[in-house]
Amino acid sequence: MTIGFAFTQDDLAGRILSVGQLNQAVGQLLERSIPLVWVRGEVSNFTQAASGHWYFTLKDERAGVRAVMFRGRAQAVGFVPRAGDRVELRARVSLYEPRGDFQLQVEAMRRAGLGDLYEAFLRLKEKLAAEGLFDPARKRVPPPLPRRIGVITSLQAAALRDVLSALARRAPHVEVIVYPAPVQGADAAGRLAAALALANRRREVDTLLLVRGGGSIEDLWSFNDEALARAIAASELPVVCGVGHETDFTIADFAADLRAPTPTAAAELACAPRSEWLARVQGAAASLLRAQQRRLERGAQRVDRLAARLVSPAQRLAHRRDQLQALARRLAAASLSPLERRRARLGLLRARLAHRTPDLPRAAERTQRQSHALAQAMRRSLAAGQSRLQAAQARLRALDPQLTLGRGYAIVRDAEGAIVRDAGSLAPGQPLSLRLARGQAQARVESASRDDPA
Repeated sequence: MTIGFAFTQDDLAGRILSVGQLNQAVGQLLERSIPLVWVRGEVSNFTQAASGHWYFTLKDERAGVRAVMFRGRAQAVGFVPRAGDRVELRARVSLYEPRGDFQLQVEAMRRAGLGDLYEAFLRLKEKLAAEGLFDPARKRVPPPLPRRIGVITSLQAAALRDVLSALARRAPHVEVIVYPAPVQGADAAGRLAAALALANRRREVDTLLLVRGGGSIEDLWSFNDEALARAIAASELPVVCGVGHETDFTIADFAADLRAPTPTAAAELACAPRSEWLARVQGAAASLLRAQQRRLERGAQRVDRLAARLVSPAQRLAHRRDQLQALARRLAAASLSPLERRRARLGLLRARLAHRTPDLPRAAERTQRQSHALAQAMRRSLAAGQSRLQAAQARLRALDPQLTLGRGYAIVRDAEGAIVRDAGSLAPGQPLSLRLARGQAQARVESASRDDPA
């Protein structure tokens, strides 16, 4: 229900309001009286609904107030608050009318006391990005099979233990060299840059890991140093940066060749697992074995083919003996006198001539039989044709309309020349044309009637 007007003291004194009207009046009063404000406090009872909206309580040592931040605003925060986090909210004061709860509608959120640091972070990020320091084209991919990996972090950091454990599990064959440097404090950024420069001078590793565990923005601020970012970008060794948790971003992350969400993830990105390389080696060995086996098989087949072409001396002598005997026969045949060769050729020609001379009496008899059969076939065909012709003539005479007219019938046509078949279609006085057996006649209808069907 909408009230539609602002309440005054007289209105409130002179009316009986429903609970809904009262809550709406209070809500309007709060929204008009208190502008958009910044509030600092500690987060508790945080809940992220399935819709993406955030519900929590903002409290301090003296009081607490319910707060809601809708999904569209929450997506722009950049982190998910946890119970105990101190934050600063820009919010509108309102009343949740169905329950009458006083609440804050949050427009923006940042970590408490970090407004200036975050603005400095954004300014530096924008400056270095404009110089091309974060350009993807200048980033390098770490070698997938490094011999040594360098780790720049504090010797007391839990991140170092995480990295060493991950590398021992994932690639125990890779040597690790640690370049110790503090990861928090006033001089941490300079000492981190110095460790980076030392690793580049020694050139004893293939990839560098710059790692640190999670913390607040103040704890991670050493990794937002401009000099350190430039040192990372200038490094001749590929740098994998794994600082903080997955939601934490630093300038070092953008300047590095590869950003990992955690120190453990940085170790995993720096080298492929030993099992994967062993599987590749085993696959290559199996492929080499198969190729060698195929080569041996092809060689064996070639040997078999060559062996098949080899002839033993006994076989060669037998073959030569056969050839010699064939030549002897040809020589004996060639030594015959020319007269004998001519006689033999004459006999052959006589046999061929006798075979090819035609048998005239038999051919004449066959010709006579075929002539007689042809004459009989022609007589039968002619008789059949005459019979078919007579039958066709009889059918044609039966269908001749002139014969029908000769029996006293006539063909009646109307003025358009159409044949009249139904007397019911005629009208008195209608002219008709009659076709008779001999000649034509013109007539006019006096009357017409249709015969009733039997």
